[in-house]
Amino acid sequence: MKKDHILLILILLFAAFFRLWRIDEYLPFLGDEGRDVRVVYRFITQFDLMFIGPRTSIGDMYLGPLYYYFIFPWLALFHFSPTGPAVAVALTGIATVAFIYHVAREWFGKTAAIVSAFLYAISPKVIELSKHSWNPNIMPFFALLCVYGMWRVWAKKQMWWLPIVGVSFAFVLQSHYLGLLLLPILGLLWVLGWLEARRTHSTKRFFVLSFLSLSIFVLLMSPLFLFDYKHGWHNMQSMKLFFTHRQETVSARPWNAIPTVWVLWNAKVVQEIIGVAQKSVGAAVALILAVLTGILLWTERKRLTTSRASFLLLVVWITVGLIGIGSIKQNIFAHYFGFMFPAPFLLVGALSEKWWDNKKWAVLCVLGTVAVFSLINNPLKNPPQRQMQRVQEIDKKIIEESGGRAFNFGLVAERNYDEGYLYFFELWKAPVRQADPQHLAETVTDQLFVVCENLPCNPTTSSKAEIAHFGPTKIEKEWDTGGVKLYKLSHHQL
Repeated sequence: MKKDHILLILILLFAAFFRLWRIDEYLPFLGDEGRDVRVVYRFITQFDLMFIGPRTSIGDMYLGPLYYYFIFPWLALFHFSPTGPAVAVALTGIATVAFIYHVAREWFGKTAAIVSAFLYAISPKVIELSKHSWNPNIMPFFALLCVYGMWRVWAKKQMWWLPIVGVSFAFVLQSHYLGLLLLPILGLLWVLGWLEARRTHSTKRFFVLSFLSLSIFVLLMSPLFLFDYKHGWHNMQSMKLFFTHRQETVSARPWNAIPTVWVLWNAKVVQEIIGVAQKSVGAAVALILAVLTGILLWTERKRLTTSRASFLLLVVWITVGLIGIGSIKQNIFAHYFGFMFPAPFLLVGALSEKWWDNKKWAVLCVLGTVAVFSLINNPLKNPPQRQMQRVQEIDKKIIEESGGRAFNFGLVAERNYDEGYLYFFELWKAPVRQADPQHLAETVTDQLFVVCENLPCNPTTSSKAEIAHFGPTKIEKEWDTGGVKLYKLSHHQL
């Protein structure tokens, strides 16, 4: 077996260990995760077709349902445990490591492949998101598949990649709408591919496969379109509102985002995503990478090679991404960069390949710094939060204390909502009722269980809808369980 193949296997083993070790205890399981598995559980057990995906955190829009269809076999395979979808995301993350290795080796060489894949495998933020069953977390794989596929269409004249790009871009866009920032890169590569097709007299085949790619994309987006049509074009109106109220959402002038490019590159990409989580060292690494990129662009400006074209593609990919995200006038989170996650790692690999022979010790110094900070901040150094197990423990306690009778449920929390708890109630066929103000007599029971994740907490005065609809209450019992306060309330006659 070749040495580089052995190194790849070792890198994949690292990636697998960091993502799969005790994943059932490390995976986040809050309201969003509970909502997702409830939807998919009903699809599996009742064949309740899914036409929309999760709701976006900004803009009051819905994504498409592809992520739900992606995880449903895994939820069934793991006997409806939320661990299944998390494993699916983790395996996609491991596949992304292997894919980055393949792309870097083809574009730049063996050193670039090892460096890019290794740093992606050990990045704390990438690991953290790869253990999380969440729609944006599969985006890096499909984003790289989009860009690589269009590159193969242009550089290798392999037009059969076009339908694959159609499928992968649908996954990107249904993971997060910031995937739209890939359009300039894909559009540029499509035009270059078309020009190459004209040169080789294969324009007809190029357009036929382009039309097929577009048709596949439209087909995969059609459930969301049908839902929108049935519900008064809710998504379209939300998108229009998002892009027209620019004083609160996005800037209409991309050049206004240029001053934020360095801040995003330094603080978000280098320090948070690549993993140099120390301000001064991270700023130094960010500057070194930027300077070396400029030098390489200048020194290679007259050479028409595959590696130079690929390097230019990476620079355009990163630049467009930073300007696009810099146009957002709200808090910027790491998962927003999912459509360009592979790009900075490929960039570091390309720079390492260029200077490995002449500046080996300098390259090793920079790479060693990145690796040390990544390993120091590895998520596995922290004890698991056991969120799923805590929810299961609390739900079992409630079912036990309910005495087999119907009950209502409420949650008092700052950054959570009740879908996670409701999932296990539904899975275990517990007689939980959700109070409906229009049908109080049918939906309000004689007992209400309230979980207080925020302490101190007085559930009898809470304004939460599930509690308020129950009516005036008094505390019957209380327990400390699963690290939270659990109350049993009954009706109180004023």
